[in-house]
Amino acid sequence: MRSTIALLLTLGLGTAGCDSGKQPDPQATATVADESAAAPDNASDEPERVGTVDRSNKGQAAPDHGFLDPAGNPVTLAAFRGKPLLVNLWATWCAPCVREMPTLDRLAVREKDKLQVLVISQDLDGAAKVTPFFEKAKFAALQPYLDPDVKFSTGYGVNLPTTILYDAQGKEVWRVSGDMDWDGETAAAWIAEASK
Repeated sequence: MRSTIALLLTLGLGTAGCDSGKQPDPQATATVADESAAAPDNASDEPERVGTVDRSNKGQAAPDHGFLDPAGNPVTLAAFRGKPLLVNLWATWCAPCVREMPTLDRLAVREKDKLQVLVISQDLDGAAKVTPFFEKAKFAALQPYLDPDVKFSTGYGVNLPTTILYDAQGKEVWRVSGDMDWDGETAAAWIAEASK
């Protein structure tokens, strides 16, 4: 029953979200990953991709939803307190999610001393879809965290991709809906808000 409810909620989010006009076949990892790999990450003739920022939840504590770390062990966001934390909710079937992953990886490398970057997959198939995606992508810093019960996207009631910034005490600063260029000036200015 729980799996059926999670599936229905995910399908509803997938229909409404993922900030693209035409939805790819859910769980079509190889096709989406291959297409995004051919596209430039930060082409000079492209304008900076900026999502929609929402500060209406500022100050709210991070949820205590359980999810899985890269080793498959249960973890919560409380384990990451002490340094600002950027949480990205994504899925392998979401083209805008996949497109922004390389910029999130570069951000994680660049800001590793000041900011933690967690990418939490909302793929129902969990490691079966996410592990091959990560093996192919060869990210320098990002690790595959999993939320196969989609507690985060359903709990927040958000579309993918959504990124939430928490301060060092685990309080929300803002959330961004949609594809974002995490190498851009807008992202840098927004991330600086976590240390204010």
